[in-house]
Amino acid sequence: MRFDGTDDYVATDDLTMAVNAAITLERPLLVKGEPGTGKTELARQVAAGLGLPMIEWNIKSTTKAQQGLYEYDAVSRLRDSQLGDERVHDVSNYIRKGKLWQAFEAENKVVLLIDEVDKADIEFPNDLLQELDKMEFHVYETGETVKARVRPIVIITSNNEKELPDAFLRRCFFHYIKFPDHETLRRIVEVHHPGIKQSLLTAALTQFYELREQSGLKKKPSTSEVLDWLKLLLAEDLDAEDLKRDGASALPRLHGALLKNEQDVHLFERLAFMARRQGR
Repeated sequence: MRFDGTDDYVATDDLTMAVNAAITLERPLLVKGEPGTGKTELARQVAAGLGLPMIEWNIKSTTKAQQGLYEYDAVSRLRDSQLGDERVHDVSNYIRKGKLWQAFEAENKVVLLIDEVDKADIEFPNDLLQELDKMEFHVYETGETVKARVRPIVIITSNNEKELPDAFLRRCFFHYIKFPDHETLRRIVEVHHPGIKQSLLTAALTQFYELREQSGLKKKPSTSEVLDWLKLLLAEDLDAEDLKRDGASALPRLHGALLKNEQDVHLFERLAFMARRQGR
């Protein structure tokens, strides 16, 4: 079982090596990188490339590790007991299976995505150590032990918003998705916008990298944002000449797709103002 990328996803050599190393070692693949660099999409493309089903667990700030295993609905059971419902005699009627349980009970190998693990409480990764290591957990209400029939491919993403525990990191194969270089980004764009004019693509990417590298930028635009920007440029039928900026503005055309806060917009407005003053 080997991942070599897909027609819809440009995977660099080091990324495919990381995926295949994690599969060989049977360890979770921990993927970090800037938001918008394709971490979540990687899991979907691994599933597609290997022909496997995917189970997705999206983590929120309120998510607890127990929810990934199962939840016991004691309130519903109490209500049913008061109503004389026969279901109350079987506690399993009140067990809701979590995403890990679903992955463990699958008859064939699946890809399990634990998305944005760093959003949860700092104890969240530690609470899953044994379950991800041994691929089993105990259901106290029923007394059963749930073991993985087939070990799933586990991909965990993080936006690096907080440090993850060392004990958790030791159990993972780690890969950081670097922001793509000019040539890789060109290949990514051509996958999403096939047939784009090369003159427009060259002008747009040149302007995009100049914007990304501007010092003082609070939020650098990501891969997903440049794809959105190019989609707008194509929808407006703009060409390379239309992207040329005059001295009155340092902002690119349709900059709302790239700059996502007022501080960064004001930064480029100040740059344009200073350029005009120096040109007098």
